[in-house]
Amino acid sequence: MKKQGKSAVWSGVAWMAVALTCGAQVVASHAPALPTTPAPAAAAAPATGNGPAPANLAVLAPAKPVAKVNGTVLTDRDLAREIQQIFPYEKTHNGIPKGMEPEMRTGALMMLEFEELVYQEALRRGMTISPERLKKAEAAFRKQFSSEQEFKQVMQLEVNGSEQKMREKIRRSLLIDDLLKSDVTDRAKVSEAAALAYYHQNPKKFQHGESFSIQTISIIPPANASPEVLKEASKRADDALKAAKATKSYKEFGLVAEKMSDDDWHVNMGDRKVVERDKLPPPVVQAALAMKAGQVSDLIQLGNAYTLFRLNKHIPAGVTPFDEVKAKLMTDLAKEKNDRLRADLNKRLRKTAKIEEL
Repeated sequence: MKKQGKSAVWSGVAWMAVALTCGAQVVASHAPALPTTPAPAAAAAPATGNGPAPANLAVLAPAKPVAKVNGTVLTDRDLAREIQQIFPYEKTHNGIPKGMEPEMRTGALMMLEFEELVYQEALRRGMTISPERLKKAEAAFRKQFSSEQEFKQVMQLEVNGSEQKMREKIRRSLLIDDLLKSDVTDRAKVSEAAALAYYHQNPKKFQHGESFSIQTISIIPPANASPEVLKEASKRADDALKAAKATKSYKEFGLVAEKMSDDDWHVNMGDRKVVERDKLPPPVVQAALAMKAGQVSDLIQLGNAYTLFRLNKHIPAGVTPFDEVKAKLMTDLAKEKNDRLRADLNKRLRKTAKIEEL
């Protein structure tokens, strides 16, 4: 599911800006607020079902109904924009991958229906947006355009130049944002005490095996290398060892790794982060067990390749302390709760709604 991030205004009305650069993303009168809707795991076909429409056709073609939610019509233009949000690299990939089209379309349609239900529920509860807040949101929206001409062009394209219709779209987005904040986001917050209770109730989830934090430098000759190439690799390994042994810090070793190593981690200071013991070659484990943090190993030959490493930390098997997992645990638990509350809200609103997919 999508997380509720920035205010829904920036997604619920950003369709106007998108329209200029993503021709097919034209929206009808019910522009949804994307970050406030649940995102299915998959995503969707273009509204036409035959790939993204050319920009001119997308702008000029009449909107076609795709669903009714308690009588409110949602169109293929709404659906096209939802698809763009789910698969924003559509143009880069020359359209939606064929195998993803049906599932993507279904997912986008579910999002459209959900946010319309949320909007209708906000109206049913009598929720309102103050004139001051609406004015502030409108001003912020206008600021995203590079010129007044661009703003007017999008306004004409999407709402026939009607500032009142634009305000209604912003108001709709804010109402959706507010209801989801009260019913989902605020209720999904997880306290440190709750996270600690979960930590104590699920000790196995926080156990870890013996592991090592290391940086590596590897010299890897090509497969089927000639004797001359192997000899050169051996010399490079000796040079790398000499340079590495002269280092006195994480950064110094990392700079040598970036310059001399052939392995994939050379672009990240040679840092392998934390690696579990059973995922390291036995000769590396044997060497690491005899070292202290900050020491550099001797050369270790693995086949035709050579490696050496800096031991940054030896981590015995045990249970990760709560303080080390607290932040991530609170975030993960909040996300799970957020997703559950959102799904429950969707189910509850659908139970009494009349939804027709056309």
